Amino acid sequence: MSDPPQASPAPYDPSGHEHLHPAFGDDRFGQEAEAVARFLGTPRYILGQTIVVIIWIAINAAAISLHWDPYPFILLNLAFSTQAAYAAPLILLAQTRAAERTKAVEDAAAEHRDQLAGAQQLLLEQNTRLTEEASRLAKQIDQLTRAIHRRVVEEGGSAARR
Repeated sequence: MSDPPQASPAPYDPSGHEHLHPAFGDDRFGQEAEAVARFLGTPRYILGQTIVVIIWIAINAAAISLHWDPYPFILLNLAFSTQAAYAAPLILLAQTRAAERTKAVEDAAAEHRDQLAGAQQLLLEQNTRLTEEASRLAKQIDQLTRAIHRRVVEEGGSAARR
């Protein structure tokens, strides 16, 4: 006996998942904002910024003719303030969008769990009906077997009397 052929898995169908949009939307600004927000938290960025600050301070402290930002480095502080003014909203935007996406994924997962629970309930009810039908058929087979047995015994007894 050969096993029945296995059904191949259905191909990925993105329909029904439109709520899983990119974190910053589909527009050019959103894509650029996402790239900047992702880069700001990387070790590469932090290391690069640290090197730039060290070079900035070293050149301004050591060079006699290149003092474009003498101590206390007001221009450097202004650059950091400007960077923070742009970075903070981008990071907040990233967090907000990530939270929205997480909520959408959780909602979709909850809906999927509900669908699975409904399918399981349906299968359980079908299994219960089939079990009851099997039990009914087993009782019917038992009754028929007893009836056949009685007839065979009765016919055997009347044939022996002849």
